[in-house]
Amino acid sequence: MAKYDLTKTISRYLDRHLVVPLLEYLSVKSIYDGDSILRSKLDLLMETSMVDFTCLTYKLLHNVDDVPEELIKKRQDTLDLIRVMEEKMAPIDKIFSTETMKEMVQCKVAKELFQNLEAKYGFKPDMLDDMFEAARVFYDSGLYDTASDYLRIIRQLVSSTDKRHLHACWGRLAAEILVQNWDEALDDVEKLKDAIDCQSDDRLRPSAETYLFQLQQRTWLLHWSLFVFFNHVQGKEKLIDFFLNNPNHLNAIQTLTPHLLRYLAVCVVVSNDKRKKNQLREVVHLIQQESYCYKDPITEFLECLYVKFDFDGAQQQLKICETVIPNDFFLTGCYEDFMENGRLLMFETFCRIHNCVGIKMLAEKLNMNVDDAESWIVNLIRNAEMDAKIDSKKGLVFMGTHTVSPYQQVVEKTINGAFTAHKLLDRLKSSKLDAEAWNATSRA
Repeated sequence: MAKYDLTKTISRYLDRHLVVPLLEYLSVKSIYDGDSILRSKLDLLMETSMVDFTCLTYKLLHNVDDVPEELIKKRQDTLDLIRVMEEKMAPIDKIFSTETMKEMVQCKVAKELFQNLEAKYGFKPDMLDDMFEAARVFYDSGLYDTASDYLRIIRQLVSSTDKRHLHACWGRLAAEILVQNWDEALDDVEKLKDAIDCQSDDRLRPSAETYLFQLQQRTWLLHWSLFVFFNHVQGKEKLIDFFLNNPNHLNAIQTLTPHLLRYLAVCVVVSNDKRKKNQLREVVHLIQQESYCYKDPITEFLECLYVKFDFDGAQQQLKICETVIPNDFFLTGCYEDFMENGRLLMFETFCRIHNCVGIKMLAEKLNMNVDDAESWIVNLIRNAEMDAKIDSKKGLVFMGTHTVSPYQQVVEKTINGAFTAHKLLDRLKSSKLDAEAWNATSRA
């Protein structure tokens, strides 16, 4: 299903090191030719200093035991550079001992911390540049843990208005993703978000340029965050909040990256949050708005179900999702939950329209055989997820009537009204910022 594969689209917004895991995943799938994946991986790795990995990929692609002389030379040059950096960083490593790191945790002000290190340990400003260069060398060579340690220190030593702070935040997040340290990576996502937001305080950059710069940075952050949200234990719920409830991020999705609606839609469908009904309504509205420029089986499933009430169309799209989701690097772990919740959403919507439904008809709509469909419905009733009765002899499901008290209706409408008003205000603010940025750019 190369038609629905987003790897190429998403890779445009990723660091080359982050693209490697995506290509590794595709190599075990049958979406593309194996040699084309290896060739892409080799081209990517040639731009890094991960020479051993590059040599291995070269051998696999060309089916040889030896590699070109240039790769052998590059490997030696890389090892020499790492050795030089390790020697250069030895005095700095002594400064940042365990005791020093404890002091750094206690001191939150970058300028004050820098002055303390300078007075107490003789730390010099040029050492900070050396640390930055060392972090770059180690990261490019695939030594992500070492790079991450230096970047964490740099991030704490420079103020949020210093461009090195933003660069350190990006490098630290990438390194933590690549070593699969998801708790730290989740914290780094928040720190990077704050660092991007702080760019608006930069008086040297015109407002239009600031706005466009932040838009580009947030677009990249949304893509990088997929690694974290789909691997962290609480990630899917946090993705909904990060994408849907942050007006800046929502604006970035609608402006530049509507394909990210795929991931937001999946997270909402599999969510167990009590706000799921409102979240679904909001996501369906977004999908409907952006359907002119982006569609896939996941977004079309929700559009068919909640906008068109086309159950046959929803059934067809859910069937295609059986192939699309396992082939998506980020979504493969959501397959079972999505299919189960997708069937449940179809069933709930169908039964909201009909008081009595044939089990055979339901089985067809849910892409299940009759026996499995009946067992599935029995389990729903047993787990108190629905009010219904089954007549097995007639093969019918009778839906119970659910009466909502006037008080509960008022509460729900008030909550929905407040939610809608809040979203409308956010959109008006975004529209105003867009207009100001456009006018400033036009005048320039």
